[in-house]
Amino acid sequence: MRRNLIFILMSIEIMLNGTGVAFVAAGSRWGQPDGQIMFLFILAMAAAEVSVGLALVLRLYHLHNNLDADAANEMRG
Repeated sequence: MRRNLIFILMSIEIMLNGTGVAFVAAGSRWGQPDGQIMFLFILAMAAAEVSVGLALVLRLYHLHNNLDADAANEMRG
């Protein structure tokens, strides 16, 4: 099983984009701008998640020289 941290972050981004498109489609279906507003909040959250996630990935890569998610197991208290 591949447990690369970059692929995990990309998967989270794809899920967030999917929920954003669902909000836009629902808002379009009912003629409300709420879906587009929620999509903007989702984009802002995704940008924050990427910045924090990539910072953690870079730190783990410098410590272990690989991006395996099992290497992050030592971060537990």
